[in-house]
Amino acid sequence: MIDATLYDAFGQRQVSTMYSPLNQYHVVMEAAPEYLQNPLILDQVYVHSPAGQQVPLSAIAQHVAITAPLAVNHQGIFPAVTISFNLQPGIALGDAVDAINAVAAKIGLPETIHTGFSGTAQAYRDSLSSELLLITAALVSVYLVLGILYESYIHPVTILSTLPSAGLGALLALMLTRTALTVIAIIGIVLLIGIVKKNAILMIDFALAAQRGEGKAARDAIYEACLLRFRPILMTTVAAMLGALPLALGTGMGSELRRPLGITIIGGLAVSQLLTLYTTPVVYLYFDRLENWWFRVRGTAAAEATRRPPET
Repeated sequence: MIDATLYDAFGQRQVSTMYSPLNQYHVVMEAAPEYLQNPLILDQVYVHSPAGQQVPLSAIAQHVAITAPLAVNHQGIFPAVTISFNLQPGIALGDAVDAINAVAAKIGLPETIHTGFSGTAQAYRDSLSSELLLITAALVSVYLVLGILYESYIHPVTILSTLPSAGLGALLALMLTRTALTVIAIIGIVLLIGIVKKNAILMIDFALAAQRGEGKAARDAIYEACLLRFRPILMTTVAAMLGALPLALGTGMGSELRRPLGITIIGGLAVSQLLTLYTTPVVYLYFDRLENWWFRVRGTAAAEATRRPPET
């Protein structure tokens, strides 16, 4: 009844419609305009009770003047307040997120208040939560494909041994250019997994073919592979670095989003190019010896099993 009474006075309720031969007019009920200028008019509002009596609104309610927001924002079904922040130059987003969490824990928020991040900060936290799983899935996929391709359990690891140098180069490039490890930079590091391993693939593919097809020793095979595959390795690396150069040096709208991607690609390719030419042959030789040792152990065990008399 209170709601209906207030709506009749201040809500512009449509109570009827007047029809004319050419038009129709809505009849709206409301208090006179002179009664809408002051909230004290609420003291003169009466509610019609079921008993037929006029009860003043001031007898059952009070009104006070307070400061209140014009609108209450919600996230889902809960009232929410958004506090925005910017980063100072040289401050990483991860450091800002940690600082905000530390302040929230220090001031002791009540249990009824829940905090969370949105926008770029939320994307950053989501990427960190799934980053390890993403990289692990990429490495497992690459290992399975290479294992099927070369019919070996050990040499896919030789190819994957080139990836740490790429990650090291990407992180060093970000540090030298004072660029934060953003979501785009993480995407660039994952992208390096598919680019950098081609150096080892070019060498090991030739070395395995020379070993299995021509019967060469592992040392001679990988040495010849390094000599013959140096030019295509260098050409593909330089081409990829030049392709990422506009991303790293570009300016204009959105350049701050593309720059970390170019920096990680260039840094990872540069360091991996310098290191993998020396480390890949060494890793290949050691893993080849490990594989030969394993085959000898399995062969000896199988031979002893065949010579062992049957048990009764």
